[in-house]
Amino acid sequence: MGVALPPRVPRRWFRHAIPLAVFLLLLYYFCAWSLRARSGCQSGAQSCISEGPPPLQTQQQSRPPEAPQLEKPQCLGPRGMLSRMMRRFRDSLNTEGDVELSHYLAGWRELIRFLTPLGSIFAFATGEAFNKVTALEARVHGPDAVHYKTLAGMVEWERRAGLLELPGIAPRNYATSSGSRTMLLLHRALHWSQLCLHRVATEMLEGPDAGEQCNDAYSKALAPHHSWLVRQAVRLAFLSFPGRGRLLKLACPGTREAEARATLARAAGTLENVYNQTQGLLARRGLLQLA
Repeated sequence: MGVALPPRVPRRWFRHAIPLAVFLLLLYYFCAWSLRARSGCQSGAQSCISEGPPPLQTQQQSRPPEAPQLEKPQCLGPRGMLSRMMRRFRDSLNTEGDVELSHYLAGWRELIRFLTPLGSIFAFATGEAFNKVTALEARVHGPDAVHYKTLAGMVEWERRAGLLELPGIAPRNYATSSGSRTMLLLHRALHWSQLCLHRVATEMLEGPDAGEQCNDAYSKALAPHHSWLVRQAVRLAFLSFPGRGRLLKLACPGTREAEARATLARAAGTLENVYNQTQGLLARRGLLQLA
C-alpha cells in the first residue's frame, strides 16, 4: 500500500514567505529590544545600559590613560626656601637690564637661610653676607631710598655725590661703606654660591667630592680678594664640608638624589642669571675693582 505524498507547494510562495519571515523576526527583535530598554530606563535597572557607548564616550575611552603628574619637591613648593629664593632673585631682574635692589636683598635673605644649615663653611660665609645685606638694606630703606631702587641708579647717584671709595681703600666698616662697594662684595659671594651649588648638582658621582668642588669654586670667585690668613682659614673649614649625598639631602629633603640634583641645578641657574646681569652692570661702570 503506498504512502500519500503532500501536495507540491508552489515555488512562488517560498519566494515571498522567506523575506516575510526575516522581516517578522527583525520586527520582533526590534520590539523586544525597545520594550526592554524602556522598562529598564524607567525602573532604573541595569538593563537600561546600552550595549555600546555613544561615539563621544567611545572616543574618550579609547584614549590612553594620562600619566599622573609628578609633584614638585617640597623644596620647590610655595613654602620651600629654594622656591622663595629663586622667585626673589628672578624678580630682581627687571626688563630694562637693571637689578632691583629690594628684591635682590630679599633673595639674599632666602639664600642665607638656605645655606646656613649646610655646614660651618656656609655659616662663615653667610655671616659675612648677613652683615653686608643689613648694611645695604639700611640705605635702600633709609632717607635716601629714592636713589637706591636699582643698581644702576645707586651707582650713578653715589658717583655724583662723591660717595664711591677709591680702589684699594677699604672703609672701616660696612656702615660707612658705599652701597656700590657693598653690592660688589655681595656679588662676589653670590658667584661662589652659584659655582658651588652648580658643581654639587652636576658633578659625576666618581668625580671630586662636594668639598673639593666648592673649595675650587672659592679659589676662583673669592680667594683672589682675600688675605692669606683668610684663605687658610677657609681651606681648613672645607675639611668638615659635608659629602655630596648629605648636602643634597639637606638642600632638598625627602627627594631622590636625581631630583635633588635637578632642583639644585635650577637654583644655581637662577643665581647665574642674576650674577651675569649684575656683572655686566658693574663692568660697564668700571666698578669691578672698587674692592
